Parts: sequence; C-alpha cells; structure tokens
Amino acid sequence: MLKDIVGQAWEAMVYNRRRTAITMIGMAWGIATVVLLLAYGAGFSRAIQAIFAQWGTNIIGTFSGRTSEQAGGDKAGVLVRFTMDDVDRLTSAIPSIFHISPVVQKDLPVQNDLHTYTWTVNGVRPVFQDIWKLDTDQGRFFNGAEDDQRAHVCVIGSEAKTKLFSGGWALGETIRLNGELFTVIGVLSPKMQEGENSDRNRQIYVPFNTMSDLKDTKYLDGIWFNYIGDNEQAEKSLRETLGAAHHFRASDHRAIYVANLMTELHQFSILSLCLQVLLSMVGALTLGIAGIGLMNIMLVAVQQRTREIGVEKALGARKRHILLQFLSEALVITGVGGVCGIALAYLVSILVGSITFYSALAQHADAADIRLIISPASVIVATVILAITGLISGMIPAIRAANLDPIEALRYE
Repeated sequence: MLKDIVGQAWEAMVYNRRRTAITMIGMAWGIATVVLLLAYGAGFSRAIQAIFAQWGTNIIGTFSGRTSEQAGGDKAGVLVRFTMDDVDRLTSAIPSIFHISPVVQKDLPVQNDLHTYTWTVNGVRPVFQDIWKLDTDQGRFFNGAEDDQRAHVCVIGSEAKTKLFSGGWALGETIRLNGELFTVIGVLSPKMQEGENSDRNRQIYVPFNTMSDLKDTKYLDGIWFNYIGDNEQAEKSLRETLGAAHHFRASDHRAIYVANLMTELHQFSILSLCLQVLLSMVGALTLGIAGIGLMNIMLVAVQQRTREIGVEKALGARKRHILLQFLSEALVITGVGGVCGIALAYLVSILVGSITFYSALAQHADAADIRLIISPASVIVATVILAITGLISGMIPAIRAANLDPIEALRYE
C-alpha cells in the first residue's frame, strides 16, 4: 500500500515536473544555505583556535604590577617584583605545572658586519621552547648545559635572520648583542605577525644565565609556565602563592597581571558558539521560506486535484490514505531537494577553498583563514531542520486534502 501511495506521488510530480523542479531547487538552495552557514561558523571557530594554537593554550604568564588594595599593614601602590624564589614557589605550590621559565628581556642593539637593529632580547630557560611552541626552522634551541655554562649562543626569529643575513645562511654566524658576541645556533619558524611594527619574528632568545651579561637578572620581567588540568585552579593557585609571598590580596588583579590563554580562548569560543547559533537561525529562516514555497505549491496541487480526491474517496479511500498521498509527495520533493542541496554545499565548499580572515591582518596567518569544512554534525543539524520544514510544509496541504468532502469534491469544476 505504501508503495502505491509513493508511486502515485511520484507520478503526480512527474506530471507537474516543471513546478516540482522549481520547488526542489528552492529546497536545495535552502538546505545548501543552512549547511554552508554552519560550515562558516565552524570554520570561524577553527580559525580562532589556530591563532591560539600557534602559541599553545594551556599556558599562563604573570607579570609584576602595583598593589591597589591595602593588605595587612602594607599600603596600596607597592611595586611587586619577581625573583627566582617566586619560580621555586610556583613550582612547589602548583603540582599541575609541566614546564616553567623565568623571563628577563631588554631592547638591545643587535648587529653583524653589515646591519644594526634594536630588537628585544629574551633570557629564558630551555623549556621556554616547549612552553611557547618555538619550533626551529633551522638548527636547534639551546639546552640546559649551555644555560649552566652561560654560553654565548642565541636563537633568532625568522625575520631577524632575513634582515641580518639577507636570506643567507645564519647558523654558526656571530652577531653582537649590546656589543657581546653570540653564535647563532637556531632560527625559529615564522609565527603569525600583525603588521610591520610587530617584532614577534624579530626577537632573540639567549640562555637565562647568559642574560646576566646583558642585563641584571635579579628581578624578573615575567614568569611563564604550561600546565595540565584546570586553568582556573592554576591561576587561583598562582595568585594565592604570589600574594602570600609579596603581601597582597589574591583578589588584587593590579598587583600582578596574569595572561591566561585558556581563559581568552574560552571567551572566543563563546563568541564562536553565539555566531554559529545566529547563522543556524538565519539558515533555518532561509529554509523556512523555501518551505512556504513548498506548502503553496502543494495547496495548489490539492486545489487542482480536488475531483481526483473526490473520486478516490468515493471508491473507498480513507482520510489517512489521502493524507499520506500528499504528504509523501511533499516529503519526496523535500528529500530530493535536500540531497541536491547538500551536494551543492559540498561543491561550493570545495570551490571556495579558504576565505581570507586573519591573513588580511597578519603575516604567515594562512592557517587562521576560514575554511568551509562541512562536518557530519552540520549535515545532521541541517537534515533535521529540513525534515521538520518538509513535514510541516507538507502536512498542512495534506490535512486539507484529507478533510475534503467527497460530494463537494466531485462537484468541483
């Protein structure tokens, strides 16, 4: 019986193939819009993650500030200054720490035989490479033995290498940092860099102990560490530990500044989720318009086939038979249109490739552009929206057809 009903629906669609084709195109366009909008939202979220992933997400940095709250007998406005003792305190107090490194930095003259620039020189531990994902394009990062021996070795950024050596070989060459000779042992892979004024790829890294030849390292400019586990708990432990050591309240956010990349990523993730919800609603509205078109076409079909419905009822067809006949026709149109629409969405995503996003603002940022990657989840969501739209759009005309009075239907001209 179901086979006969579907067969009748298919014959009616073939008979009115032009009208059916136009309706299918509308449904295909609607479902393609939903899928592509969801793919855009997912691509935006991946782009944000790619921006953070170049540095790592489970990392926290802390920098000194001035107290803004009175704590015990200490007045507000006291300068907080970090020392190596704070590194040891954090290592003991936060068991989730994986790697930790002090940071001392200073803008210094960097020169070789042909060029002289003023760039930021960072004194760090060897584990800083793992904390900040400083991949080397050439050579290597310095090791613990070189740090202990205060070796005059350095690792330079990709742009620093280009400017100093004009694209030539840099490994084994010497440069002067504030007049001190250093041997280049590594060149870093380029990072995403916004604008010409950013020095992200021009920075120089030297062993922490060696940095004392260039700047007094008694007081640290910052402390960076990566960790395993809950980022909020790690930040809370950091504030409590340093607060107890330097006599300020853990709630005093001006005493120390904390850069918690996971918290920032979470904020962007909420923004991405809101964008995906908004795009889903826009896509659903677009598909709803196509559904209204389908409903109007089916209402016209009911009106044109009123006498046919009357004959079927006179021959013993029940309401459910008529309802299923028209509902199946609407669902077949919806299904075929949906398959074509999803195929169209895949074709568009392949042809479009990537959409310029962060690379418009930053160099080496192609990985952070938006790619229309259609996930199974987006296809499932779009299919559910399509099924609901087709069911509602087909049900109203089908109910109207099923409720026709057979006598009045036979009299219809």
